[in-house]
Amino acid sequence: MSRLDSFIRRVTAQRDCLNAAAVLVRDLPGPVLEFGLGNGRTYDHLRSLLPDRQIFVFERQVAAHPDCIPPDECLLLGDLHETLDGAGAVIGAPAVLAHVDIGSGDPAANAELAAFLAPRLHKLMSTGGIVVSDQDLGIAEWEPVALPSGVRQGRYFMRRV
Repeated sequence: MSRLDSFIRRVTAQRDCLNAAAVLVRDLPGPVLEFGLGNGRTYDHLRSLLPDRQIFVFERQVAAHPDCIPPDECLLLGDLHETLDGAGAVIGAPAVLAHVDIGSGDPAANAELAAFLAPRLHKLMSTGGIVVSDQDLGIAEWEPVALPSGVRQGRYFMRRV
């Protein structure tokens, strides 16, 4: 498979999982968390799916399209190792949905970051909230959620907290 085809499959899975997750949390209160702003595509998609929700974004350095940058009060800027532990005070309420897009192509680095992130994310989530991730975050208490039709197992992960 070409890298272009792989990219298309990844972003299609990402979109389909976010669409499904938005339906699952529709009637639950709470903000949304986005880990990795990148160029802002998934942040923009989350805004369109959940227009009445606050979306807090974790990003090391902003390089997004100007129309896809969150307001300053919703941007947790810096390394996750420095911003994540104090994030609860900024967010102010348990999150109902988290999208985690942290894959780097380096399996060892991905596993290390997932191991750091997972227990801290667990503390930020509300019971019944949904975590959509490009990595298996390995929290045993989280219940697997069926992936949308067409999303291959292991391409993306959906879990209910």
